[in-house]
Amino acid sequence: MSVEIKISLNEGLYQKDPQDSDLGRNIINNSILIIEEFGIEYFTFKKLATQINSTEASIYRYFVNKHLLLLYLVNWYWEWVNYLINANTLNIDSSKRKLQIIIHSFVAASKENPSVNYVNESKLQKIVISEGMKVYHTKGVDDENSKGFFKSYKNLVLTVSKIISEVNPNFKYPYALATNLFEMTNNHSFFAQHLPKLTDISMNNDNIDELESMLNYFVDKLLS
Repeated sequence: MSVEIKISLNEGLYQKDPQDSDLGRNIINNSILIIEEFGIEYFTFKKLATQINSTEASIYRYFVNKHLLLLYLVNWYWEWVNYLINANTLNIDSSKRKLQIIIHSFVAASKENPSVNYVNESKLQKIVISEGMKVYHTKGVDDENSKGFFKSYKNLVLTVSKIISEVNPNFKYPYALATNLFEMTNNHSFFAQHLPKLTDISMNNDNIDELESMLNYFVDKLLS
């Protein structure tokens, strides 16, 4: 029997935690489906309310606006990836092997988890790839940062940077490499599917092996 997982997030992201009610979980589930299909620009609470057969007012009881809803979803993903890394490296002694597992977790975090049935991890990963940078490439980033809205991303980068420093204690830029590995995973997945002249890999049929190999290649060269 699988154990239900609840991801703890900054309380400032929501009015009421959607993970705690059937309606809230329905909001999460259908927000992911709509945003993945149409994009955040065309997503509205009105469309979401119609999809879940509810009212816009009921959605506003959970989220102030769609930006914070998107930020909530991206934070959920950051925490989810960090959870996968910690779980999958728990009994691993080799730092190099841990880093390989981290890269695999970045690439394969889309694998659906039956213990969280209101989140389609595959579609959520696609949202993070196509929309993720929009949550912090904003005029309000400094204010939101002061409220701790990006702590989940910082914790993820801290987790990875520690392993990088274990592999090579003399490497000068563990935080930058940790961030770049995550962003490269998303960017080159996007480029391979939409702007193939900007990358050297292909993602035919969502094949992630080549992306994972490329990331491991860069890590080996930088940390050797």
